Amino acid sequence: MGQIIAQWMPNVVEKSNDFWKAIADTLVMTAWSGVFIFVIGLAVGITLTVTKRDGIAENAAVYQTLDKIVNLLRSIPFIILLAGLMPLSRLIMGTAIGLKGAIVPLVIGCAPFYSRQVETALATVEKGKIEAAESMGCSGPGIVFRVYLRESIAPIARGTTITIISLFGLVAMAGAVGAGGLGDFAIRYGHDRGQTDVTIASIIAMVVIVTGVQLAGSLVAKKNTH
Repeated sequence: MGQIIAQWMPNVVEKSNDFWKAIADTLVMTAWSGVFIFVIGLAVGITLTVTKRDGIAENAAVYQTLDKIVNLLRSIPFIILLAGLMPLSRLIMGTAIGLKGAIVPLVIGCAPFYSRQVETALATVEKGKIEAAESMGCSGPGIVFRVYLRESIAPIARGTTITIISLFGLVAMAGAVGAGGLGDFAIRYGHDRGQTDVTIASIIAMVVIVTGVQLAGSLVAKKNTH
């Protein structure tokens, strides 16, 4: 097996340490930014849900402000965010390049998308269950955690899966402009040096990772579907 790999992917074998480091960097960037995206997106999605018209904490000013911010950030192409947020990345992370420098634009670029996924997931909760909780004197936070979140685990899992898969694409794009990871590895060696086997190996690695995420997300959603 090793001989076959060496024959068909000689450049990958030669750069095996760089290849595994690229995979590790991709996973690290996705994990770190994913944590912030999950927390921010969940908070914004919940806020949009409860403050909208007829929500349990209706507030037109808060809803309209958040809604416009989310729409604005979602309309900006990620490659432009990478360039435009360099000063902010340098201020927060101490650098605007490399793995650390990509975290800020990844979070700002993907959190609005995830907040919409959360908002859509929470919208699937039956209004009757919310009204029943209110009639029993359940508080606002109680309704959020005991009704909204508990009843929408499956759709939130699906939305989270979609977001993580999209995030891998953004991570690869960030790598193409110097953030490291598989995107950087594929561009630097596969594209710039014409080493096709490097490009193919990078694609295979991404497909395997994304497939794993998809299977895990589908499993969680299936187990929590009523």
